[in-house]
Amino acid sequence: QVQLVESGGGLVQAGGSLRLSCAASGRTFSSYAMGWFRQTPGKEREFVAGISSGGISSNYADSVKGRFTISRNNAKNTLYLQMNSLKPEDTAVYYCAARLALTPVVPSEHYNYWGQGTQVTVSS
Repeated sequence: QVQLVESGGGLVQAGGSLRLSCAASGRTFSSYAMGWFRQTPGKEREFVAGISSGGISSNYADSVKGRFTISRNNAKNTLYLQMNSLKPEDTAVYYCAARLALTPVVPSEHYNYWGQGTQVTVSS
């Protein structure tokens, strides 16, 4: 069982930066590939970025590539998402998710555990 708690969301102007964190409970965090997803009202949850269980490999949605960076600290049971050059279209609730596997995947249904989400609002 893994419990996930996101933090770091907020209101920022376009072009600004935010760093999201996801604190995980349990002693097996390093066994899970992790992902960040986002969702806006009326739309499906969208994959943003994923990172392998050991932190060696990562992948990104085209819409955030070059602007967002996913990382993890397995010693601290924490996942991060550094978001730079934010745009109004990045506004969403951001969720972290854990998948009991070595590598992350895009489909959200392949993730076993989810956080409660943190709101990110980018003003123009």
